Amino acid sequence: MLPTGDVPCAPIKDYGMLGDTRTAALVASDGSIDWWCLPRFDSEPLFGRLVGGADAGTFRIGPAGPATVADRHYRHETATLTTTWTTPTGHLILSEAMVADVVNQLLPTTLLVRRLTAAGGPVDVTIHFDPRLGEHHLQPDREQRGDVLVCSWNTIAVAVTCSPPTLIEPGCATIVTVEPGEHITVAVSVADREPLVYVDPDRAWELVVRDEQLWRAWCADISQEVPYRDVVVRSLLTLRLLTYSPSGAPVAAPTTSLPEDLGGVRNWDYRFAWPRDASIGIAAFLGVGKQDEARRFLAWLLHASRLDRPRLPVLLTLHGRHPSPERVLERWPGYHQSQPVRVGNGAADQHQLDGYGWVLDAAWQLTVTGHHLYSETWRALRGFADETAGRWRNPDAGIWEVRNDEAHHVHSKLMAWLALDRALRISATHQTSARHVARWRSEREAIAEEITVDGYDDDLGSYTRTYGSADLDAALLILPVLGFHRADSERIRGTITAVRIALSAGSPLLYRYPPGDDGLPGGEGAFLPCSFWLVQALALTGDTDEARQLFEDLVARGGELLLFPEELHPVTGAYLGNFPQSLTHAALVQAALSLKAIEAQ
Repeated sequence: MLPTGDVPCAPIKDYGMLGDTRTAALVASDGSIDWWCLPRFDSEPLFGRLVGGADAGTFRIGPAGPATVADRHYRHETATLTTTWTTPTGHLILSEAMVADVVNQLLPTTLLVRRLTAAGGPVDVTIHFDPRLGEHHLQPDREQRGDVLVCSWNTIAVAVTCSPPTLIEPGCATIVTVEPGEHITVAVSVADREPLVYVDPDRAWELVVRDEQLWRAWCADISQEVPYRDVVVRSLLTLRLLTYSPSGAPVAAPTTSLPEDLGGVRNWDYRFAWPRDASIGIAAFLGVGKQDEARRFLAWLLHASRLDRPRLPVLLTLHGRHPSPERVLERWPGYHQSQPVRVGNGAADQHQLDGYGWVLDAAWQLTVTGHHLYSETWRALRGFADETAGRWRNPDAGIWEVRNDEAHHVHSKLMAWLALDRALRISATHQTSARHVARWRSEREAIAEEITVDGYDDDLGSYTRTYGSADLDAALLILPVLGFHRADSERIRGTITAVRIALSAGSPLLYRYPPGDDGLPGGEGAFLPCSFWLVQALALTGDTDEARQLFEDLVARGGELLLFPEELHPVTGAYLGNFPQSLTHAALVQAALSLKAIEAQ
C-alpha cells in the first residue's frame, strides 16, 4: 500500500460524466473521479476534490506509471465511458458506467462499475479509493467483510468489491498488474437509510451490458432524419442522465461552484431544477418524439409548484421544495482557487417574469402534439397566466439572475406576452371562461404595445436589454421563435444583427449581456446557450447556411465526449461554469431541430 499525493484538478473539459438518472460522477482522463454526490445530485459529495481540494476525496483507477490517452469516447448510444491509455508496456482500457435500471431487482439504488483491461502487454495500475463525505471531509468507519470493503457514515454506507479479489484500503493507493486479455472489475454499491447490497463485480458488469442495450433501444426511437443525429442523441442522453428519475426533475448541472471566471467569485450551486430549464427540455424531447419524457417534466413542474401557485418559483429542489439559504463552505479552496464555494442558491428568492412564458409555451407544445391537458393541469396553468397578467408591469430580476436592482427587462416582457399568447391558444381547446380570455387578450395587447414602444431603440434598430437602455441582451435571440413579429421582420433581423455585434465574444460565441455589467467583480465567459439560440434565430430567419456553419463550429468545441459547459473562455476555449449544463444541451437540440424545420419547408 502506497500513500498518494494530490495534484491539481484537470481542466473542466477533461471530465466525463457517469450517471444513472439519480446522481452523477465526473471522471478525469487519468481515471480520477473528483466529484460524486450521494445518494442524489444535490447531496453531499463522497468525492469532492474538484472544489474541495485533496482532503475532499477522490477515486482513481488508471495507469500506475507514465501514460498518454490514446482514445476516449462513450460507447455508441450508451452511457458507458471508455478511456484507452498507451503505456510503455501495453495498452490499458477503462470502461465504466453506473447502472440506471435497478427496478424489480435486489440491487442497490446506486451502483458504479469500473473495469480495466490490458492489451499488448501487462500494465501496472493504481486503485486509489479515498472517500471523504460532505462538508467536513469525514473519513469513514471501515470494515473488511471477507472480500468486501464497507465504508460507512451515519446513514450512508458504501460497499466495494473487486474481481479478482484485491485488498483496497481507503486513503492508500494499491498497485496491481493487469495481464493482457484479463480484467479487473471494481463495483461500488451505495445505501442510504436502507440495507447495503453487495454486488459481485462480474455480475455488476453484466448489468452494465444490459443497461447498454436499454440505452440503445431508447435512442432507436429517435428519427434518423434528425440533423446531426449523433450529436443530438448524445445531448439527449445527457439530458436524460441529468433528469432525477424518482421525481422527473431536471437538474441544471450536477456540480456546484465551478467558476464562470477562473479565480473569481462567480461560483454558484446549480444542483437544482429551474422551471425554465424544464420547459426548454420539454420542447427538446418533444422535438424528437420523446413524449413520455416531456410529460414527466411537466408533471414534475406542476407537482413541485403546487404550494406556491399562482406564483412560479425560480428554482426548486429535486423533490419540489424550496432550497436552503445560500451559504459558503468555509476552508474549501474551490476549483483552481476559485472562491467562494457555495451551496444553496440565492436566486430562489428573485422575481423572474420570463419563467411563466417558458412554462405556458411548453404546455402549448404538448397540446399541439395531441396531449389534452387534464383539468387540474389547465387550472394550474390558468393561475400562471393570471399571475402574469397581474404582475407584468412590475420590474423583475431577468433571466440571468443578476444580483442588482430589478428592472424592466425586455426579454421578460416578451416572455410575459408569450405566456398570455399561449394561454389564449390553449383556451381554444380547453374550457375557459370568457372573463379569463378577455383579460388575457387585453393584457397581451398592452404588453405588445409597451414592448414595441419602450423596448425598442430606433437608433440601434434593435430591441434592448431594458427599457430606456442602449444595452443588448442575447436572450432576445429567441424572438423568431415567439411569433411576436414575423420571423423575417426588420425588427427581428435588426435585433439579431445588433446582438451579434454588441455581444460578440468572437464568432460564434456571445456574451449574454455586456461583460461586467452585473454588479459583481471580474468578468465571465461566453454563454453557450446564447450561441445555440443564435443558430436557431439564423435558421428561422432564412440564413440556413450560416446557421449550419455556426452549429458545426460550436459542436467542434464540445470535444470528443460532446459534453458542454455553461460558458467558454472566448480566447482559450477553456470550459467555465457548472458542467455539464442541461440548458446548453437543450439549446443544442433545439438549434439542430430548427435546421430540420427549415429544410422541411
